[in-house]
Amino acid sequence: MAAFAEGTPCWVDVSLPDLEAGKRFYGELFGWTFGETADSGAGRGAEAFSDGKRVAGLVAKKDGRMPTVWGVYFATADAVGLSRRITAAGGTLVRGPAALGRSGVIAQAADPAGTVFGIRQPGDDPGFERTGLPGSFCWTELYTRDKERVDPFYESVLGFRGTDLPGASVDFRMWSPAGAEPGEASAIGGRSVITDAFPAEMPGHFLSYFSVADCDATAATAVRLGGRVTAPPFDIPHGRMSVLLDNQGASFAVLSGAADPVGPQGAPGARPDPNERP
Repeated sequence: MAAFAEGTPCWVDVSLPDLEAGKRFYGELFGWTFGETADSGAGRGAEAFSDGKRVAGLVAKKDGRMPTVWGVYFATADAVGLSRRITAAGGTLVRGPAALGRSGVIAQAADPAGTVFGIRQPGDDPGFERTGLPGSFCWTELYTRDKERVDPFYESVLGFRGTDLPGASVDFRMWSPAGAEPGEASAIGGRSVITDAFPAEMPGHFLSYFSVADCDATAATAVRLGGRVTAPPFDIPHGRMSVLLDNQGASFAVLSGAADPVGPQGAPGARPDPNERP
């Protein structure tokens, strides 16, 4: 697979207290198979494969105080230079940049509002080998309470071209990569605002989406495997989606029926407020 364009999502991984339980959950939910990876310093890990193609990573947490979350990584040709731009723009470095074997150079950072994300300069392994098809990543959204600070931050350090999504039920901004014509057709992610309808303790976070063949069946399977549904399946202009928790508390979304076979054709649209479920 060719290298990912600057600022585009190129990898996701989930930090879990029980790696083996995570493999059982996602193995049955998405049909993933797994290969072991070396300890990266964050914990023992496993690469997930869908039809033999690399789609995600699972990492066993070394420290119980670390959050149980899905993290997204954005591609860059220069992780050191991008790390400098992040701090100059008001963000902070959480970890790295550090060389991690064939994965290249990886760093974790926090935006000015404190939301953590990753950056990845590819080595022999550029990241995803499959996206947009069932069982693989297709979209990411940032949820924040501080759009005034984070919008200019991401648009300056990652080069995103931001455009507001017309007709969304909440304040939602689409992100297109640098050099692309901004709008739904080129969008690779977006920013939504956490409203008062959500719990006050909900922190800023990235929500990663995975494509599935049947949203409703996937949500039911997640519950059977010990997970929970936080947003029951509902229709959006780009398909049908649901927000789930795995059996250890990591949040993610699933999307079925997207028009584009290699990812949603533009923005799936912001998750509605809890009080606005259809």
